[in-house]
Amino acid sequence: MQQWLFVDADDTLWENNIYFEEAIHRFIEFLAHSSMQVHEVRAVLNEVEHTAGYGSKNFARSLVETYHRLVEREVRDEDLDYVRRLGEEIAHHPLQILEGVDETLKELVQKHYLVLLTKGEREEQQLKVERSGLESYFQRIVVVEEKNTRTYELLTQEFQCSLADTWMVGNSPKSDINPALEAGLNAVFIPHEHTWVLEHQELREPGPGRLLILDTFADLRTHF
Repeated sequence: MQQWLFVDADDTLWENNIYFEEAIHRFIEFLAHSSMQVHEVRAVLNEVEHTAGYGSKNFARSLVETYHRLVEREVRDEDLDYVRRLGEEIAHHPLQILEGVDETLKELVQKHYLVLLTKGEREEQQLKVERSGLESYFQRIVVVEEKNTRTYELLTQEFQCSLADTWMVGNSPKSDINPALEAGLNAVFIPHEHTWVLEHQELREPGPGRLLILDTFADLRTHF
């Protein structure tokens, strides 16, 4: 039976957060705080990021703000430029498509309606989609500022799709799974070991919708 599959992008179709983690590692090394442990510096950065928004530009601003808060030496322009580049360079990193994604999408599009649903800075996310080579598999590309229950309610109304036949596929409990279930959709959770810490959340009870937990994106072919 033909169904609607809303599919997340970052860390579901391609690697994303590993590049942020690499930048954070380099940032902490450069900061070289005399007393704070790595997890303590990360806690400050997480606090800053929580209100900064998504994307490499906002991430760069978060690094700079965190540097200002924690640096123990004179703040020099060249140091701020280095910290800023750590974040901004992520937008230009080559995309690494996750294993099995291309073959799986090629099969799924023969049987179902596919919508790529991603959140973040519109221009940056659209550029990722274009660079990925996966755009042709999707009937629509939707970039939103936030994925919450209202987002899913509005999208299902716009596309006029039955909740019982609509699934959200992604790696983030906070943005992909829990709000989709709350809106009455079904959901497919595909964990990624490097999911951004601010996207972590306990999985909620499915309610009227169904919840599948799969090991890999390629496992979708078994269920759809």
